Amino acid sequence: MAILQQKPVTPSGRFYIKNKQDLAKKRPEKALTSGHHRKKGRNAYGRITSRRRGGGHKRLYRQIDFRRERIDEPAEVIALEYDPNRTANLALIQYNDGVKAYILAPASVDIGTVLVSTNSINEFKPGNAMPLKFLPMGTKVHCVEMLPGAGAKICRSAGSEVRLISVDGDVASLKMPSGEIRIVKSDCRATIGAVGNGNHQKSTIGKAGRNRWKGRRPRVRGVAMNPVDHPMGGGEGRTSGGGHPSSPWGQLSKGFPTRKKSKPSNSMIITRRNGRRMK
Repeated sequence: MAILQQKPVTPSGRFYIKNKQDLAKKRPEKALTSGHHRKKGRNAYGRITSRRRGGGHKRLYRQIDFRRERIDEPAEVIALEYDPNRTANLALIQYNDGVKAYILAPASVDIGTVLVSTNSINEFKPGNAMPLKFLPMGTKVHCVEMLPGAGAKICRSAGSEVRLISVDGDVASLKMPSGEIRIVKSDCRATIGAVGNGNHQKSTIGKAGRNRWKGRRPRVRGVAMNPVDHPMGGGEGRTSGGGHPSSPWGQLSKGFPTRKKSKPSNSMIITRRNGRRMK
C-alpha cells in the first residue's frame, strides 16, 4: 500500500492524494452481505437528530465475525477487500470445511496467511485471536472485547492498536491510542497486531463532491448565519460572534467535560486521555 498523488488532469486532482491499495477487484461474498438502511441523521420519528447527514452512495453491509468463535480451527486468508462502511479493510477467510467469514484485515497479513482463534497459548502472530491473559505484556492488539464473548468493540478503525500493559488476575489493563488506560476482563478476546490500512489518514478527498458520496452534507458556520438562526450569528461585517462557541440551541461546546458521570463504563477507566485519574 502506498500514498499516490496523480497528475492533476482536473482541478480537483491537484489536491487529491490517493491511498493506493492492492485489493480484490470483485463483488463481496454474497452470503456475507445484507441490505443496509442508512438513517440519514433521522430518529424513529423521522426528525433530524444528527445534522449534515444524507445522500451518499448505496452500500452493502458486510457481516463481520467480531467474535471469532470457531476455536482451534485454522482459516486461510483468500482475499483482501474494501469495505465502504469503515476505514479498515476486510480479510475474507476460509475454514477447512469451506465456510467463509469476514474479519478486519490486520497489518502485515496477506493472502495465503493461516490464522487461528484459540483459548490457549498459541503462536503470537498478527491475526491470531486469543484471551488477553495468554498474551505477553506489551503486546499490540486490536478488536478487543469489552465483555467476554460479546464481540470486539475496542480498536477497530484503520491503523489503530491497543497496548496490553498488565494482567492482574481476572483484570487486564490496556493503553488506548488516545493515552487513556482502561481495564477489561482478562478473559476478553483480542486479535494480535494492529489494524491494517494505516495510510488511510494520509489520503485527502480532493473535492467537496467526494464528501457527498460518503453521505456528508455541507456545513455552514454559525458565525455566517443570522442571529435568528444561531447564537453566534449576526454582527456588522465579518465577526467571530462575540459569544462562547455553542450549538444552535445554546449548548456550550468548550470548557467542560461532556462525558456523563453516570456512564456505566466509567468504572473501567483508570486514567483519562488528559492524564487525569478517574475517581
